[in-house]
Amino acid sequence: MPVKNEFNIVSLVNSDGCFDLQFRKDTRHERTNSPTYYRWKAQFVVTGPKADFKVLEKIRREMGCGEVTVSKDQARFSVQKISDIAEVVVPFFRKNPLADKKKKDFELWAKGVGIIQKNQGKFLASWLKSDLCTLIEIHKSAAKYKNKPRESKWLEMAKTLSKAKSSD
Repeated sequence: MPVKNEFNIVSLVNSDGCFDLQFRKDTRHERTNSPTYYRWKAQFVVTGPKADFKVLEKIRREMGCGEVTVSKDQARFSVQKISDIAEVVVPFFRKNPLADKKKKDFELWAKGVGIIQKNQGKFLASWLKSDLCTLIEIHKSAAKYKNKPRESKWLEMAKTLSKAKSSD
């Protein structure tokens, strides 16, 4: 009979993990005229009740990246650095496949991570139009695999930017 408390990252992620791909607006208030920047961001998140802090800390140690925070009654493990996502998280879940919807969500997200990593350090205006359009499509396609999909506030801006670019 299997031990019920056995630590298994894959089963935790299947139930409480999130592969997040978002288009963000950041305003640099500390700079003159508070310039605004738009960017694509990927993150891997596992949440649970505050009591799960030690379990999430164990995931962090096992993966060797990310951070665990507690806010109100929720503990949260997240990896936001694109190099950690591409070099640790994606290979981990390629080697340890997820189930059903979560696997499909991961595959879309991993494709998006590849595009973001490839364009790391480049201004959004210099990205290939096809990369911008692919990320928008991935974002739309992934919504059906989310428990509570949220409309991205700035996705219309991403669409506008991808249309404004000259054809590649």
